[in-house]
Amino acid sequence: LISETPYRMAPTELVEPKKQLEDILSKGFIRSSVSLWVALVLFVKKKDGSFRLCIDYRRLNRVTVKNLYPLPRIDDLLDQLRGA
Repeated sequence: LISETPYRMAPTELVEPKKQLEDILSKGFIRSSVSLWVALVLFVKKKDGSFRLCIDYRRLNRVTVKNLYPLPRIDDLLDQLRGA
């Protein structure tokens, strides 16, 4: 269970981020969810004044169980196939 309080933004700063979220929601890139597991969303202001959507997965990464049998690296597989 990961529960976080969302980062605060001034109402005037929320206009563009809301548009971005509505756009990617309408395109099907994201969907609404009700979950006890949360990754915080924040918007970072870029040099041109627009906002970049960022997701903070640090707390989720801390509790994620590492894969005991990770997939081999593609370059290692290709090295093994060389000359086959």
